Amino acid sequence: MNFDNTNKPKGALRLWLAFKNTLKGLGWMCKNEAAFKQEILLTAVLTVVTFFLNVTPIEQAILICSLLVILLVETINTAIEAVVDRIGLEMHPLSGLAKDLGSAAVFISCLISTIIWGAVLWP
Repeated sequence: MNFDNTNKPKGALRLWLAFKNTLKGLGWMCKNEAAFKQEILLTAVLTVVTFFLNVTPIEQAILICSLLVILLVETINTAIEAVVDRIGLEMHPLSGLAKDLGSAAVFISCLISTIIWGAVLWP
């Protein structure tokens, strides 16, 4: 199959097809990625917790967005892993490095979220 850049859907159809692809990707993540499942659960629980905290609406939004960043980076990490695995399953230092860097990015996003939560909630 060749990519035809001149015959791409436009307007509302493009948005609808993009939304369907998004749901497909999120569904795959929820079904197949243990870390994503754990992060979704953590995000859901902590999002509810934000409604009981004595924080401003902007602080609440920042807290929730910091959790969404973790989900974002986990999704990108999984995409990197899928591409590396698609290229080949043999062990290669650059393949391992790409996966390790994706994992490091997830860790950094968790640190960012932890720092934000600490900064907002610290008395």
